[in-house]
Amino acid sequence: MTRPPHTVQKPNKKMSTSQKTALIAIPAVLLVALIVILISVLNRPEVQAPSDASNGGETGGGGTPSQSEVPLVQENSHVLDDAGEGAPVLVEFLDFECEACGAVYPVIEEIRKQYDGQITYVARYFITNHTNSMNAALAVEAASQQGKFEEMYQKLFESQPEWAEQQTSQADKIRSYAEELGLDMAAFDQAVADPATQARVEEDHNAGMALGVRGTPTFFLNGELFQPQTVTDITDALDAAIAESKE
Repeated sequence: MTRPPHTVQKPNKKMSTSQKTALIAIPAVLLVALIVILISVLNRPEVQAPSDASNGGETGGGGTPSQSEVPLVQENSHVLDDAGEGAPVLVEFLDFECEACGAVYPVIEEIRKQYDGQITYVARYFITNHTNSMNAALAVEAASQQGKFEEMYQKLFESQPEWAEQQTSQADKIRSYAEELGLDMAAFDQAVADPATQARVEEDHNAGMALGVRGTPTFFLNGELFQPQTVTDITDALDAAIAESKE
C-alpha cells in the first residue's frame, strides 16, 4: 500500500487506560448513536453513481476500476494526520451529508487527538443517495485547493443539522460556510464549477466502489476493511496496530 511520503518521529507510547476512559466518556448519547448507527448503516446499499444517471448506473471516468488497481491512499489523497512511514493508516470513506458520518465525526476527532503522532488518518469522498452529497464534496474539494480542506471538512460536519437531509439544493448555504472561513470566493466558485473538481471527487468514489465500499462511513485499517461497532473496537484495533508496527 502506498504510504504518505512525509515522515515524522512517532512517540513510543500506547494509549493509557485513563486516556481510553476519557475517550469512552464521550457523551453517552453519542456512543449509543455510534453503536446503533454503525451496526445498522455501515456498508448499507445506499450508494449511487455520482455522475448523471444517463451513464447506465456506472460511475464516471470510464467505470469503476478493479480492486487490484486501486491503492487505499493515493498521491492526492487528503491526509489529515501523518504519523510517518510504518505507522498504522486509518482510511475513512465518508459522505458529509450522511447522518452516520456526522454521528461518528466527533468520535473520530477525539481519536485523532488521543492518537496524535501515532496514526495516519486519511479522509476520502464517497457519494451516496443524499441530495447534497456532491454539493458538499465539491465545496470541500474546492476549499482544499486553498489549503482549507480540514477547515471545510470540520465546518460541514459541525453544521450538518443546518443543511443536510434537505430535498433541495443547499449549495448556497454550503457556499456561505466558505465565506465564513475567509476563502477567496471567486476562486472557490471557479473550482466548484470546474469539471476537474467533480472528477477528483468521483476518483475517490470510484476507488471506494472498487474496494468494496457500499455505504458510509466505511473504514480501512492498514489496508483491511474495518467494521467497528464500539469506540473500544476502534481503540483496541489501533493499539494492536501500533504495537505491531513497533515489532
